[in-house]
Amino acid sequence: MDIQQVTSPGGIKAWLVEEHSIPFTALEIWFRGGSNLDREGKRGAVNLMTATLEEGSGDLDARQFQAAREGLAASFDFEAYDDAVAVSATMLTENRDAAVDLLRQALVEPRFDQDAIDRVRGQVLSIIASDAQDPSTIAGDTWMAEAFPGHPYGSSINGTAESVQGLTREDILQARQDTLVKGRVYVAAVGDITPDELGKLLDTLLGDLPQDGPALPSEVAPKLDGGTTVVDYPTPQASALFGQRGLRRDDPDYFAAYVLNHILGGGGFESRLMDEVREKRGLTYGIGTVLVDKDYTDLWLGSVASDNRTIGQAIDLVREIWADVAANGVTEEELQAAKTYITGEYPLRFDGNAEIAGILVGMQMIGLPPEYVVNRNSYIEAVTMDDIKRVASELMDPDHLHVVVVGQPEGLDGGAAPAVATDAAAATPSAGAAVAAPEPAEAATP
Repeated sequence: MDIQQVTSPGGIKAWLVEEHSIPFTALEIWFRGGSNLDREGKRGAVNLMTATLEEGSGDLDARQFQAAREGLAASFDFEAYDDAVAVSATMLTENRDAAVDLLRQALVEPRFDQDAIDRVRGQVLSIIASDAQDPSTIAGDTWMAEAFPGHPYGSSINGTAESVQGLTREDILQARQDTLVKGRVYVAAVGDITPDELGKLLDTLLGDLPQDGPALPSEVAPKLDGGTTVVDYPTPQASALFGQRGLRRDDPDYFAAYVLNHILGGGGFESRLMDEVREKRGLTYGIGTVLVDKDYTDLWLGSVASDNRTIGQAIDLVREIWADVAANGVTEEELQAAKTYITGEYPLRFDGNAEIAGILVGMQMIGLPPEYVVNRNSYIEAVTMDDIKRVASELMDPDHLHVVVVGQPEGLDGGAAPAVATDAAAATPSAGAAVAAPEPAEAATP
């Protein structure tokens, strides 16, 4: 795959993979900052703004905008994350100029009509209400709130019902001004487009956006101890999120940690936790772990659900396995199986223009060079048993593995103490879900 680095006449940089066999192009445009740039007292503004971008622009109201997009057979998607606002687009070559003009209008001239804001606000409030009744979401929210008090990572990008109700059109306009800035944009394009055509497209699409925005958040370490927090919630099956600090993506030992995570809990039915907790003891249908590499912190998270009568056994077993791997590492058989799987599945990620564009923009966001896609599997193959053992002993911290359990667990050890009320959960949406599905920039690595 030939990754070209393109700079537009106006100075906007992008990565390009030309593929002219099919007449369409996929674009990924990411603005660093995201919901972390919500202003004081305005939590949820960036999320609400992003969700309202497609609700009309220029002279087009919401219905007219959607009709125009559908008439061009184009696809636009706008998403807010902790660390970025993401814009995804696909367009046919024959309609590309018109599709770009329409997308530019959404980014540069959004209408933000009050009725559209109120309609999307209602959708967000419905999500907030639903999340407050979901045990796995409550577990993730509580864990993040305890780990990051006072930091954006410790509260939901959706905001609270109170904060979202209070957002005005001026707040939405300010959120757009703060986040959609050229100085923090990363672009990838894959498909039927040349470097010159892409350069002109970028200036048309992004040239009128502001250059700079407000300061980004600072680095933050999770404030964790090794205890257990219980959120009393009436459900027959308790949900738990467990985790500790992680490892920076640019750390020399990151690939060893990635392989180690696959062996421990990231490898599905082949992982140690799945084998011990589900297969041998039948305590859960599923358990998994993931390295979560955010812009300003790094975590190692895992999730498990079990009957209230057995969740204590499952958590005790997680702690035992965490301590055992930290002390003794893994087996040669586990290491070789993990490396075989990880290197074998990597090429399968590159199975479409949109998928490739997502990987390329994720690589840019975390500072990887274009040649990474060629060299990546060699980094995995280079991981040794000594690397795994060293990283396990240095990184895995069973004494600070913090667990949040939502339910009415029985026989739970570890100094469990009642914590927040069930209707007070407010943190990053679905930290538990992130165990299975990291944000796209994270999912593109390593």
